[in-house]
Amino acid sequence: MNTKKEILRSIKFVLFSISAGLIQIISFTLMDELLHLQHWVSYLVALVLSVLWNFTLNRKFTFCSANNVPVAMLKVAGFYLVFTPLSTWWTAVLTGASVGWNEYLVLILTMLVNFVTEYLYDRFVVFGKNIDTAKKEH
Repeated sequence: MNTKKEILRSIKFVLFSISAGLIQIISFTLMDELLHLQHWVSYLVALVLSVLWNFTLNRKFTFCSANNVPVAMLKVAGFYLVFTPLSTWWTAVLTGASVGWNEYLVLILTMLVNFVTEYLYDRFVVFGKNIDTAKKEH
């Protein structure tokens, strides 16, 4: 394993995740503050937008993967079949009347959990055997 390459890969993932996080926070805020949707609905829609953005950029630029896109997307969907119901549930519980945490605190904490677990899942499950298989574009 090339340590320098892995550090660069991690930095790219962080930067793309920050951009996805901005998409998630902005879309969440618009739905929460302007449309006054329930917190969990705003969270769920914002999460989907963020995931699509993050997957597209990380597949092409971070993991440089030429693997089958539908298969990779199905693997990511598998991750989110577990993560989404859990995070939607804990968002509803933690922001609900009985606990009453601030919805933005819960969103940020959830995004941090998502960031760490998704990097590991993408690196070792989704793209693990297909990293750096895409042809470099000039």
